[in-house]
Amino acid sequence: MQTTEWSVAPVSVPGDSRVAGMYNTPYLADAYAIRLPDDAIPDPEVLARFMFAHQPSWVAGLLSVRDALVAGFGIKTARELRTSPKPAGDERVNIFRIYERRPHEIILGEDDKHLDFRVSVMREMRALSTGPRPYLIVSTVVHCHNRLGRTYITLIAPFHRLVVESGLRRAARLGWPTVAKA
Repeated sequence: MQTTEWSVAPVSVPGDSRVAGMYNTPYLADAYAIRLPDDAIPDPEVLARFMFAHQPSWVAGLLSVRDALVAGFGIKTARELRTSPKPAGDERVNIFRIYERRPHEIILGEDDKHLDFRVSVMREMRALSTGPRPYLIVSTVVHCHNRLGRTYITLIAPFHRLVVESGLRRAARLGWPTVAKA
């Protein structure tokens, strides 16, 4: 059962995240943190795969609406990302391309002619009064190339925030993968 200890909180993009300084002037930069169980698996890729595989059902509906609206504007749809031929070495977590793996962070994202974005899924230890505790921080940064990219991000930003927060809460409710379960 979820308690307030598992609530999602907006935070600053961590300074030691690879996405922190990725774009000189990101059009969007946000981050959300959630406390992990002490026995949660430390691998950020496993945590990212779990979170994206267990999105709330309404997210798929929202993504379908998004895809229908943007398809005519040359913005990649989720279907295109899932079904398009992948170059050798192109690994993905859900629809997101893996750009980098670090022991405590995985960088995901996509480049398009209108915008580029990166998502960091990072596990970090935070000092609490009860001692160091694990947290998962999901950070997103977006660089827009043109007016269409800026308009798109402006329109989807509120939904993006809901999706990230809901995805983290749902994963916590379901129970993050633990070392014992791995």
